[in-house]
Amino acid sequence: MAIWLIIRLEVYDKLTMDDFDYILPVDRIAQQPAEPRDSSKLLCLNAVDDLLVHYKFSDLTKILRSGDLVVINDTRVMAARFFGYRDGPNGAGAKVELLLLNRLNNDLEWRALMRPARIARPGLRLVLEAKQGLLIATVISREGDYVFVRLNRDIDVDSDGLLPLPRYIKNYDGELERYQTVYAQKPTSAAAPTAGLHFTEELLEQLKERGVIFVNITLDVGAATFMPIRATNPTKHLLDAEHFVMPAETAEALNRAHDDGRRIIAVGTTVVRTLEYLGKKGWPVQAGEGYSDLFIVPGHNFSIVDVLITNFHLPRTSLLMLVSAFIGHDRLMKAYKEAIAQKYRFYSFGDAMFIDSGRSGH
Repeated sequence: MAIWLIIRLEVYDKLTMDDFDYILPVDRIAQQPAEPRDSSKLLCLNAVDDLLVHYKFSDLTKILRSGDLVVINDTRVMAARFFGYRDGPNGAGAKVELLLLNRLNNDLEWRALMRPARIARPGLRLVLEAKQGLLIATVISREGDYVFVRLNRDIDVDSDGLLPLPRYIKNYDGELERYQTVYAQKPTSAAAPTAGLHFTEELLEQLKERGVIFVNITLDVGAATFMPIRATNPTKHLLDAEHFVMPAETAEALNRAHDDGRRIIAVGTTVVRTLEYLGKKGWPVQAGEGYSDLFIVPGHNFSIVDVLITNFHLPRTSLLMLVSAFIGHDRLMKAYKEAIAQKYRFYSFGDAMFIDSGRSGH
């Protein structure tokens, strides 16, 4: 086992970002979500037999079993994207965009992403359009990809700004609430946990009636979603820490499922990152909250998650690397090739995968 592990780590250490690249026709990038939500396609991959089977998402009623524990991320996306202009002595200046990520110690101070970031300097005033009247943001500082700003008033993160749809969604004309899961709660995230967008309230009830158990965690999806991997060796990339909450009832349910040898199913990479971060401390899982900066790359030893439900991810991203770590690089690339051939829809509003690692029972 020790010799195999050394060889395995040496192979993964030679991976480059080119190993996490693929060619996707532009028309496969979903611009509209499936309606109803659970009518999207679902590609099922089982590591035990390497079979690829095509389903609809609503077919989870056939795939999930009584006693399966499904963990969801109940975060809600903040309406915290604003457009406006740079204030100046001669009137309105260059157009700007500001995406607020998380509050700092002072409720009026935020960490944010700004476009164009190159003009950010201490004291710069941004005049932004908001639903509750003009918003003034003054730049405090800039650190790398981020700017720190102070607002002239508090905002309602559920309604004052716009939802930050990904930039590759250019032609969406529906309700922005469609970019929220049906179980979304407190608005604390800068992006949606998109694997959960496929669930309908009816599907959730049908699965619960079949004995499937649902529990929640909260992970504030933050800047890590937006940051590119710049390191030539992807294992050297640093992932921003994101705040999470592990409720006591969820920790108890995880520990019971582990003791019983039942499958633990993560809905989305945000759930995987949270559970595996806590899993580093071993069983039993402890309730609480904290910040996870776990960057999951091939070679990671999964200790909690048996099954992953996830969307199809952009090339050259940390999300694609996580899924590769979960199921294996060659299997993943084979699945993506099949999905492209079968005209699956990709990314946030696209279709999904159900990936069974075959590790259930621990």
